[in-house]
Amino acid sequence: QVHLVQSGGGSVQTGGSLSVSCRVSGVTSDNYCLGWFREVAGKEREGVAAIHVAEDNPAYDDSAKGRFTISHDKAENTVNLKPEDTAMYYCAADMIQRPSLRLREAGYAYWGQGTQVTVSS
Repeated sequence: QVHLVQSGGGSVQTGGSLSVSCRVSGVTSDNYCLGWFREVAGKEREGVAAIHVAEDNPAYDDSAKGRFTISHDKAENTVNLKPEDTAMYYCAADMIQRPSLRLREAGYAYWGQGTQVTVSS
């Protein structure tokens, strides 16, 4: 059974540093994708970054390029994100191969519990 547990998040001032992490368990190979999604009140959940574990090639939504950073720690089986916007952030995992699907919510079956990030000026 695939299980994702998130940690980190909280409050930070603009220009400060804050990360959210997601530890993955129950996966038996590297042939899967990890994604980060954000959700704000009144809007649909949207993908901001993803990485295929075996390929190690990050992908970003246009709104996140140059501002967010996704990374994967194979030793800890953890995916990390440094976000820059206030939102609830969710990590997700699934056996997605097509790059065009990696930032789409419908492609993921396994989800973390969500972590709030608040950025203030």
